[in-house]
Amino acid sequence: MGFKCGIIGLPNVGKSTIFNALTCMQVEASAYPFCTINPNTGIVPVQDERLENIQKIMGSKKMTPTTLEFVDIAGLVKNASKGEGLGNQFLSHIQGVDAIAHIVRCFVDENISHIAPSLDPVRDAEIVNIELILKDMEIVDRALERVAKTLRVGDNKSKEEYELLKWIQGNLAQEIPIRDIDLDKIQRQLIRSLNLLTIKPMFYIANVDEEHLINNPWHQKLESYAKEQHSECLQFCGKAQAEIAQLDPESQNEFLQEMGLDESGLKKVIRTGYNILNLITFFTANENEAHAWTVESGTNVQKAAGKIHSDFETGFIKAEVIKYKDLIEFSSETKAREHGLAAIHGKEYIVEDGDVILYKFRSK
Repeated sequence: MGFKCGIIGLPNVGKSTIFNALTCMQVEASAYPFCTINPNTGIVPVQDERLENIQKIMGSKKMTPTTLEFVDIAGLVKNASKGEGLGNQFLSHIQGVDAIAHIVRCFVDENISHIAPSLDPVRDAEIVNIELILKDMEIVDRALERVAKTLRVGDNKSKEEYELLKWIQGNLAQEIPIRDIDLDKIQRQLIRSLNLLTIKPMFYIANVDEEHLINNPWHQKLESYAKEQHSECLQFCGKAQAEIAQLDPESQNEFLQEMGLDESGLKKVIRTGYNILNLITFFTANENEAHAWTVESGTNVQKAAGKIHSDFETGFIKAEVIKYKDLIEFSSETKAREHGLAAIHGKEYIVEDGDVILYKFRSK
């Protein structure tokens, strides 16, 4: 699995339409709020031409790409943190994802209802962001009450946790999401069990119509806001991309060219998700299968082995690594070895994007 991405936003901003575009599924998309009640999920393969090339060179019978899971979460409304709309039920769904794609409406359509008579993407984005902050404040307040009880018995760890929670509480009170607070690894570990919402990386998707693909003023306004939030902002024509997703690959490329686009919305979302989550891809390959795997950048080769199987990690002996560019240059695993380009590494080697790895391990 690459990562799990939650799709959020106000009602009727095009979440389900964009979900359909990303997953090629056909979930109901309505002109009225709360069409989506239970979250829809879809798992899509991450297309990577490197995997295709590795399969050809290694003569693998099949290839298995890494995957990405999308979760279409129902629309949030003002006071959702207090249970308004379908409130807390959906805020809890956000806790289960790795990253958040925040869909914001940047199109006018009189046939699709909206929360206000006017279109204002920044106002809409802020409504959702405030609700996530308010929910985190509620979680932190409860945690502070719990930790305060243990402080009375002089627990040093509780004191450290209490001070951290008070600091986070102060930032949230200033409407600063936790992702924008400089937390170290120890601090993140201390609050990990709270599963806070605003610590999750977020990016924005400006849902536009075909008439405003170029110089869309609402997208530009949202993009400026996203920069202030230290977030990325993608332009996405949900309706058109959903139609494109139903075509064969060749027709998809033709359609994209006609729209003046160089790649699908899915590729943009995947690239953005990998970037904000700091993820990379490595490969394993033999005559049976070429397989892509996703890990966080900075992962050592032994821990990466656990992605394949726990036995690979616990029984790790060594790893033979060929760089993708070297495998492509010689079009042969054997020739790459002959040129001294197959390096043997121990467990502390840090995996790099594109590494082709052969593991040696002790079986039980």
